[in-house]
Amino acid sequence: MKKRVLVPLAKGFEEIEAVVVIDVLRRADVDVVVAGLEPGPIEGAHGITIQTDAELGDVVDEAFDMLVLPGGIPGTTHLAEDERVLGIVKRMHGEQLTTAAICAAPTVLHTAGILAGVSVTSHPAVRAQLEQAEVCDEPRVVRSGSVVTSQGVGTALEFALELVLELSGGAKASELAKAMVVR
Repeated sequence: MKKRVLVPLAKGFEEIEAVVVIDVLRRADVDVVVAGLEPGPIEGAHGITIQTDAELGDVVDEAFDMLVLPGGIPGTTHLAEDERVLGIVKRMHGEQLTTAAICAAPTVLHTAGILAGVSVTSHPAVRAQLEQAEVCDEPRVVRSGSVVTSQGVGTALEFALELVLELSGGAKASELAKAMVVR
């Protein structure tokens, strides 16, 4: 059965982090649902607009194998203020399904209350906000149980390939890395 991943987008999301994750997961034949916090296209932090697959309210109760939160400001702030997003994070974490976040988005996981004692990384600018977590400078992608975090735009491919590794296995992750000329 095809794996399903939910990627919620809020106005002001980091475009590279979102698009890289969506693209790489779709190359791995993962069913990625891009859901906007509001209906219609969502504008990113740098003025790039993405057409979503659905509005979050229409898919909030559906089953997913993984949740991936892109960073970006103010997108991350909007995600952390949305009770539906926080509910999904808590539910999926409780079911030991992967909650993944890059750049500033680990702060959403913190707001949801799932990072106490968890090893994470994030963009350096938000590390102080993750006081209950065990924050790491290295490696650039950190897996701690069902939580996967990464540092930002420059780590987006590594992050996406780590998610492919989990969902589709090492052979698929290696195949994609080779095809995309990723070291």
